[in-house]
Amino acid sequence: MSNSTRLALLGPHGLDAAGTEAFVSALQAACADGEVAAVILRLAATDERGLTAQVKQVAPVAQEHGAALVVACPGFTGDLATVAIRGGADGIHVDKPRDLKDLRGRLRDGRILGVGGTETKHTAMEAGEAGVDYVMFGGLYPDGAAPDAETVLARVSWWAEIFETPCIAVATSTDAIGPLSATGAEFIGLESDLWLADPAAVGKAQQVLAQVPAR
Repeated sequence: MSNSTRLALLGPHGLDAAGTEAFVSALQAACADGEVAAVILRLAATDERGLTAQVKQVAPVAQEHGAALVVACPGFTGDLATVAIRGGADGIHVDKPRDLKDLRGRLRDGRILGVGGTETKHTAMEAGEAGVDYVMFGGLYPDGAAPDAETVLARVSWWAEIFETPCIAVATSTDAIGPLSATGAEFIGLESDLWLADPAAVGKAQQVLAQVPAR
């Protein structure tokens, strides 16, 4: 049986309008290199119109390669669900949310609601109970710091073993891909540093996944 873990690409924190064109080019190359299940677009907070325009630039590139586009924008005080819907994205990603049930009710028609920033088991379980489509563990903080790799691996192992809600386990180094996949996580997220400057990163990651026995 082959490994069924799929890849998600994380964009850089705080992507603004000036950097979107270069990001789109890099995403096009990465998606052409292999199969990408999802792209998490982490935008810099600005007005709703500007964010929607950025989403409209990125969504077709991800979707033409079969990847879902999920929009995140920490610090944005407007309606992120509306931005995603108007921009043609497939859903939104939120960190440490307080209104999950409301968001879940608004994101219908198969749109995705994903959650990250779950720093305790309790908050992760609350997200799962609210009906999110995935819980994400790991990934760089906005200031560039990385969470403790062993803690992330332990949390992913715990979640994958017990819960049915899928999880994205984020690798901040190439060496982390295999161990995270071995937990049974449904998705491995590649931090932006791993793929933005390396068009062959997706193919390399898939080679690693292929060597991990299926669970």
